[in-house]
Amino acid sequence: MENRTLQTEEFVGERIDKFLSCRLEELSRSYIQKLIKEEHVLVNGKPVKANYKLGTKDEVCLEIPEAKEPDILPEDIPLDILYEDQDILVVNKPKGMVVHPAAGHYSGTLVNALMFHCKGSLSGINGVMRPGIVHRIDMDTTGSLLVCKNDEAHRILADQLKEHSIRREYHAIVYGNVKEDTGTVDAPIGRHPVDRKKMSINYKNGKRAVTHYEVLERFGTFTYIRCRLETGRTHQIRVHMASLHHPLLGDEVYGPSGKQPFSGLKGQVLHAKILGIHHPSTGAYMEFDAPLPEYFVNILQKLRKKS
Repeated sequence: MENRTLQTEEFVGERIDKFLSCRLEELSRSYIQKLIKEEHVLVNGKPVKANYKLGTKDEVCLEIPEAKEPDILPEDIPLDILYEDQDILVVNKPKGMVVHPAAGHYSGTLVNALMFHCKGSLSGINGVMRPGIVHRIDMDTTGSLLVCKNDEAHRILADQLKEHSIRREYHAIVYGNVKEDTGTVDAPIGRHPVDRKKMSINYKNGKRAVTHYEVLERFGTFTYIRCRLETGRTHQIRVHMASLHHPLLGDEVYGPSGKQPFSGLKGQVLHAKILGIHHPSTGAYMEFDAPLPEYFVNILQKLRKKS
């Protein structure tokens, strides 16, 4: 059992669940809600509900139980490994692979493959042993994904993620002709007020989200861009580019409905190309470059021929 005591001065009037989500970004909101419900969160020595609002002299104590063995079966699934040592693993995730098991996807996920490859040596954040995942990318997004082999590496890299010191650069193809050579979208992202399966720009309940983009190539009806994430919200690039009326090619959630302009394309054309971190043990800066997947290269070639 791990115990933490948190200071609340800057968060007076804030809900306890929101406060914990801000202070402990390495823990998911659902796991924080679970800890509150199971009375592992105490304010001034007493359990509270998730909607409790912090007072001026409140002391928050958090108990994090020992991680449990997950109900995840190891599977011998080939991995494209860009780098590996005793602390971390960087994987080039293929298109169509879900990162973590969830409803409808209990096998064939990246975590199933990692469980087999790492033979039990993965971090145990969020209450379940050995998931190892610091950040996620969508099922149809390809590219660099960071995995931790122990809790200390996970905490250090989660802090880097929180401080925005991890470099994350994505390449994408979007609809339309992006006129500006460079630009920045600074707009908060939260759950869509009507469609709960979608994210949207949400000034009332969203979290700050910043995406910097740069045009790499123009093809008239499509543009090849590079995006650098300053923050990392769910569907961030997809929502931000759609807000500029340049949704990602192939995006079935935020893009135009109807037939895809390229046969066989499934999901958004988005690739996590560059990942830069400070190594959790040595502190040295390391950068990993995942090459563009074949389908992405083929689309670029077709667009270049047409233009």
